Amino acid sequence: MAFFSAATDLYCSDLSADFTALSFGRSRVLHLYFLTFGLLGGLFKQANLVLEAAQAIVLAAAVTCFFYAAMTITVYVFAITDDFSRLVQIIPWGFVNIRYWSHVATLILPLLPLGLLTVPWRENRLWHLGVAFTAAVWWWVVFMSSSRGSMVGLLVGFCLVWICFGKIALPWMKLFIRFAIYGLAVWLLLSVLIPSMVFDELHIRGIKAHSSGRMPLWQEAWAMSLKNFPFGMGSQSWLTHDILTEAYQSSPKFGHPHNMYLMWAAEYGWISIVGLLVLGSVAFRRLWRRAAVIRAGDNYSILFLVAFTASVTAAMAHAGVSAVFIAPGSMLIGLVVLSVFWALISPDLKPVVSNQKRFSFPAIAGFLVVIAFTLAGSLWFREVLRYHQAMVEDFVYYQENVPQGMLPRFWLHGNFPRHPSQMPSGN
Repeated sequence: MAFFSAATDLYCSDLSADFTALSFGRSRVLHLYFLTFGLLGGLFKQANLVLEAAQAIVLAAAVTCFFYAAMTITVYVFAITDDFSRLVQIIPWGFVNIRYWSHVATLILPLLPLGLLTVPWRENRLWHLGVAFTAAVWWWVVFMSSSRGSMVGLLVGFCLVWICFGKIALPWMKLFIRFAIYGLAVWLLLSVLIPSMVFDELHIRGIKAHSSGRMPLWQEAWAMSLKNFPFGMGSQSWLTHDILTEAYQSSPKFGHPHNMYLMWAAEYGWISIVGLLVLGSVAFRRLWRRAAVIRAGDNYSILFLVAFTASVTAAMAHAGVSAVFIAPGSMLIGLVVLSVFWALISPDLKPVVSNQKRFSFPAIAGFLVVIAFTLAGSLWFREVLRYHQAMVEDFVYYQENVPQGMLPRFWLHGNFPRHPSQMPSGN
């Protein structure tokens, strides 16, 4: 679902059939996404598998990130031996855009301390070294790529955990800070010390103090959100609307306003933001109550709640300056993280009455809802595949006809409406 929601957001087709199908799909994808993590969280809770699901995510994250970190060091060594000094052009590797990686890092880094706090073999020396190495490399890449969104998001998540849990979160907080220090040390070694000895010129990506071109985008999104207050200008309108502000008219037009909340307000209206605030308020109230319950009992459970709270909070904060919930990687990882977080903060289930009917009305209704969503999703899936094929063919046109500086950061081709004269043959 995450990949195809991203594909739908890539760019719009103003051909009536494709555009209608895609607008229908994307106008509902956010509702489906938030509904899905609620349903998954409910299933984890119902099956009494919350901690098992959380542990599985932690183990998968630790192992996967270890191999990515090891390959990153391999890429680094090849770059040094090949006399390639601009490391930030090849690290992080494997992502279409450098910020796709940072979206994933924002969600993953708060979970890595659990690798030394909750797994059965946490006392194993080799495992301990592996997790520490993994966290150090991932933090190094955050510093090297100067990912301000990740840094701010992680800081916000850390502070919220400190406020909500206090001293009981100290084991996680100490490891989180230690891993960040490890990353800083690796940055000094691999990004400063070694390159200064190998290369004549040192290339270090600094932390920018300006908005990186975001302000015109935010102004445009704000103007859009007020155009049809409180309902917004409609799905895909960010890419199809008549430009409203002078600043946006004269700026390079990226494929996204770099603020998920302003984009939702622009397209779906401030009423959608109110709905999101209601959901956030419910989540925070549940979190506060759950923390109070666990605080008096199981310290093992509180560690999971602390880490997943920090991860979700960091991602939500990062979404205020980037496209966290549109990029495929962060949406896929965010879905399971949000699901487990929702299960962790959900109130305990009431005991099941022994003479309860096997097939209750809620169970049947839930089954019918799943069937309906499956059928609707299948139809949308077909239209997204058609759109993706058109996008791949359009890419050739935009490579040849659109200046490189006008290409968006997050998606494959430009932000100009598709006209028949621009369409590749065969569409």
